[in-house]
Amino acid sequence: MSDPLSKAATASEIARAVMSGKAKASAVIDAALRRIAAAEPTVNAFTDLVADRARKRAAEIDAGRHLGPLMGVPFAVKNLFDIEGLATRAGSKINVDGPRASRDGALVRKLEAAGAILVGGLNMGEYAYDFTGENAHYGPSRNPHDPTRMTGGSSGGSGAAVAAGEVPLALGSDTNGSIRVPASLCGLFGLKPTYGRLSRAGSFPFVDAFDHLGPLARSTEDLALSFDAMQGWDPDDPVCTDRDIEPTMPTLHEGIGGLRIAVAGDYFTKGGEPECFEAVATVAKALGATRTVVLPHAAAARSAAYVITAIEGAQLHLPRLRTRPQDFDPDTRERFMAGALLPGSWYVKAQRFRRQYRAEVLKLFNEVDIILAPATPCSAPRLGQVMMSIGGVELPVRANLGLFTQPISFIGLPVVAVPTRKSGALPIGVQVIARPYNEATALRVAAYLEKQGTCLSTPA
Repeated sequence: MSDPLSKAATASEIARAVMSGKAKASAVIDAALRRIAAAEPTVNAFTDLVADRARKRAAEIDAGRHLGPLMGVPFAVKNLFDIEGLATRAGSKINVDGPRASRDGALVRKLEAAGAILVGGLNMGEYAYDFTGENAHYGPSRNPHDPTRMTGGSSGGSGAAVAAGEVPLALGSDTNGSIRVPASLCGLFGLKPTYGRLSRAGSFPFVDAFDHLGPLARSTEDLALSFDAMQGWDPDDPVCTDRDIEPTMPTLHEGIGGLRIAVAGDYFTKGGEPECFEAVATVAKALGATRTVVLPHAAAARSAAYVITAIEGAQLHLPRLRTRPQDFDPDTRERFMAGALLPGSWYVKAQRFRRQYRAEVLKLFNEVDIILAPATPCSAPRLGQVMMSIGGVELPVRANLGLFTQPISFIGLPVVAVPTRKSGALPIGVQVIARPYNEATALRVAAYLEKQGTCLSTPA
C-alpha cells in the first residue's frame, strides 16, 4: 500500500487509511495542495483552487463527519462542473463574466456525500470542442509523462492532474471522446458510462445528444468506487435514466471467466499508428480474445457524430457568437460558425442513421460481451502540433485524435479506457466496450488486466 500522503496513493488507499485512522484527512489535503503548488508551473492542470473549502471539509471529516467509501479523498473537476461560488468557465473567457454557481453540480455533491473532498476546477478545451487539451485563454495542460506533449482533451486538465499525482481522482466530460482521449495519452483508467447513467445537472453543456460525465483515475477500483457513488436518477437531468443503482464494486474482481470478448475489426484496424494496434493486440492476448467483429458503418457513424456535434454546438453558442465573437478561441469560433451554416436536414438524417446504427451494433452484443478497440490513433502529439502523419497520410491533429472514440459515444455505449505502455515509450490506451448499462462488466475486464500487469497506471 502506498503512503496515503504521497502522489502514488490511489483514492481507495487514501480512503482506507482515513477510515482506519492511519491518516488524517487534513494531512491528506495539505499534502495534495503542496503537490498542486509544486506541479502547476509545469502541468497547468488547475484553473481554480478551493483550498479553504477543502481544509474545512477535511477538518469536519477528522471530527467524525462525512463518512463514506471515499472518505478523505481529494478530487478535482473539469471546470464545466458547477462549483458553488465560482463562475463555471467551461474553458472559456466569456463565461468568467457570468454568474457564480449557487451550488455544486450533482456529481460533485454525490462524491462529497461519499466523503470525498473537492480541491478545485481543472483546465479544459474551450467549451469542450477539443481533443488536444490546449486552451487559448488559460494555456495548454501539459502531459506529465512529457511536458512538451499534449494531454488530449477536452478533459486535459483532468488527465494532467491525475497523471501528475496532484489528485488521485478527477471528473471529466465525454461528448466524442473527451475522457477516453486524455486517459489514453496520459496513461490513465477512464470511464465513460452509458449515456444517461450519471446526472449531468450542474454542468455546462456542449452537445445534449452525446454529453456524458465520468471519472479518470489510476486504478479500476477508484473508477468503480466513484462510479458507484455517483449513480442514481436525477430529475434535474432530463436524460438521466430512472434505473436502480447497480454497484460495480462487488463484482470488480470476479475475473473474466465466461465472458465473450472480441476485437473490433475493419474501421478500427486502419487510420492509426502501429503503436495503437499493438496496444489492442497486447490486451487481446492477455484476455485470450481471438474473435473479430465488425461494427457496421463505423466511418459513417463518425461523420454523423460530427454533423450533430457541429449543429447542436453552434445553436447553443449562437448568442455568444453574435455578441462576443472576438472572445472565442478563433479555432473554436470557426467550427461553431461552420456548424451554424449546416442545413437542418443533415441533422435529421444523422439522427435517423444514429437509430439504425445503434440497432445494428447492439445486435453484436447478442454474440459478445466486450469489444476491444484503440482509444487513440497515436500516443501524445507535441504541443502546438497541427498535423500528424497516420499511415503515411497527413491529418489534422485536433479533428482526428477522436476518430476511434466517436463511433462509440455516438450511441452512448459504456467504455473503460485502459492504459498500456512499453518501456521508454509514451502511454496509449485501449477501449473496453460493453453493452448499455454493463459498466460492471467493462470494469471487471479492466480490473483483470490491471491485476495481470497488462494495464497499469502510475503517476509521472
